[in-house]
Amino acid sequence: MTPTTSSWVEGAAGSGFDVDHLPYGVFARSGERPRVAVRIGDQVLDLSIVAAADMVDTHELFDQPTLNPFMAAGPAVWESTRAWVTGLLTDQTERDLVEPALAPLDSVTMLLPFTVGDYVDFYASEHHASNVGRMFRPDSEPLLPNWKNLPVGYHGRSGTVVVSGTDVVRPCGQRKAPTDELPTYGPSQRLDIEAELGFVVGVPSAMGERVATADFARHTFGVVGLNDWSARDIQAWEYVPLGPFLGKSFATSISAWVTPLAALQAAWTDLPGQDDPPVLDYLRVDGPAGIDIEVEVVLDGEVVARPPYRTMYWSPAQMLAHTTVNGASLRTGDLWASGTISGAEPDQRGSLLELSWGGKEPFTAGGRERTFLEDGDEVTLRYSAPGTGGGRLTLGEVTGRILPAR
Repeated sequence: MTPTTSSWVEGAAGSGFDVDHLPYGVFARSGERPRVAVRIGDQVLDLSIVAAADMVDTHELFDQPTLNPFMAAGPAVWESTRAWVTGLLTDQTERDLVEPALAPLDSVTMLLPFTVGDYVDFYASEHHASNVGRMFRPDSEPLLPNWKNLPVGYHGRSGTVVVSGTDVVRPCGQRKAPTDELPTYGPSQRLDIEAELGFVVGVPSAMGERVATADFARHTFGVVGLNDWSARDIQAWEYVPLGPFLGKSFATSISAWVTPLAALQAAWTDLPGQDDPPVLDYLRVDGPAGIDIEVEVVLDGEVVARPPYRTMYWSPAQMLAHTTVNGASLRTGDLWASGTISGAEPDQRGSLLELSWGGKEPFTAGGRERTFLEDGDEVTLRYSAPGTGGGRLTLGEVTGRILPAR
């Protein structure tokens, strides 16, 4: 729905968290159990309290430590809940009911918003894949033969998906430089970030069934910011022949807030051309299937890149269709990520690997030259998108700080 007015909550009007956004999360206060909330401005609305007071039929979905029961309830419940919350936050006559359930964001602790089922990470940016190909295969075509025929991806480790603000310990593992005769063991020396967008499954599917691109919105609850932390030296030694493993599985950070698909109605945009070669029928999409989301990569307080998600080659609907084309089932809480978001320009690259061109061309941050992550570094990914109210949504940001190896 498109709101006709802003919220009466102080500070919400015109912000990235007005009633045209309303992201969901899970919060807790000292001595209290976790439960579901919506963000409005810099306030957290406790849906469990207000739903019980308003005698909403689905009130038990909000008195939960994760979003999973609400996400599993499906699009009709998502839509009715959004309309109900919008009414509460725009109608002055509801103020007495709602205000006791509001709390300042800085007075609560935000938790991992959903229990992650399976986690799949894709490789959907042509610019990123081409940059990596040019770095590591300079005498060959940048893209491998299958790249424009299917969304390339790998299965990650759901147990190490963490909420924004969680510190990341520098991983250890085997590394082998091209000049070394044998591998060595120790802390990663080429620790990196990948600025990505994550998509969260709400409604599951049965094993043996395929989810069509047209059914994307029926199964997908919303979007999170995502940082796929990557140990490039560990990854380079292990990934042939079966792909990423320990170089990726030590941590993946996501935002504490999940932006519902309904909030992104104004952000849909056309994909880049997919006619050379044409995609197979099960990957075809009708109408705009890309998303116009702007990303900022902030290293120790300085913006070092601005990757645009609208340039991605493969859409989220195509990634979901490809995930299930073999009959693999979806579960509530499944998470799939876009892969590194990179644009055509040098300042639009979503990884330090690209920004430093494999460590050979240092970039400047904080007044000094940088390549890969150092202990103590803090990285924040910020996201914004056009809102249905005419302004911009501020999606949940993702922050992590690097701790020394143990």
